[in-house]
Amino acid sequence: MTHVAHPFVQRIGINRDWRSRWFATDKKRFCEYLRVDAAVRRLLAKRLKGMSVDVVEIERDEKAIRIIVKSARPGLVIGRSGEGAVKLKKDVDQLLRTLKLSEKPEIKIDIEEIRSPELSAQLVGQMVAEGLEKRMQFRRVLKQTIEKVMANRDVQGVRIMMSGRLGGADMSRVEELKKGRIPLQTLRADIDFARVRANLPYGVIGIKVWIYRGEVFVDRRAGAAGASAAPRQREGAEENTSARTPRRTAAPRGRNS
Repeated sequence: MTHVAHPFVQRIGINRDWRSRWFATDKKRFCEYLRVDAAVRRLLAKRLKGMSVDVVEIERDEKAIRIIVKSARPGLVIGRSGEGAVKLKKDVDQLLRTLKLSEKPEIKIDIEEIRSPELSAQLVGQMVAEGLEKRMQFRRVLKQTIEKVMANRDVQGVRIMMSGRLGGADMSRVEELKKGRIPLQTLRADIDFARVRANLPYGVIGIKVWIYRGEVFVDRRAGAAGASAAPRQREGAEENTSARTPRRTAAPRGRNS
């Protein structure tokens, strides 16, 4: 048996970044930061359930903690005139008070919009879970979701796996559907992965989603700038060569007398 590695962890430092970004100087501070991050993520997972939240990122400095919530429906998170964001900030503040920290940091919450939810494995998994919880047939949910994801031009491959008592059967089993390529061994491949649970009356069904979004090189913007600059350089080189080489004119032919 081979050891299956998480596609996100495998690519940290290549085309992925940490979801908690901070630095601790001593062991006590490190334990405190880690405990706070886990508690905040548990609270937000319960508080923002059903609001199409993809990922929660946490950044810190010496005096403040910044929580970045990325959602496909930011209006549900923010609420009318920002009431939802204010209430969310109060909930996090109350949580930090109950944890009895050495220093209470200033809380900043930023909510970012995800323009194309089909590129996010977490949101696609939530779509599959919602379909199963509405008592739809699991094969129909798989086919419809994969067709919807592959309709996006940036997606080059998708794979969805679900396991449990599918269709209310007595024996649990695993069903999988795949379309396109999923190169897990290529480290520069931009692959998003997520695990989602669907709670049904006869048990829990686990869902795994892989989405391949093409290969990422050193910097996409730099590559695009270089690609646009290349034709200009070629045109300039052609102009220089045409200016250097003199035009040859045909010699006049003499008339035979």
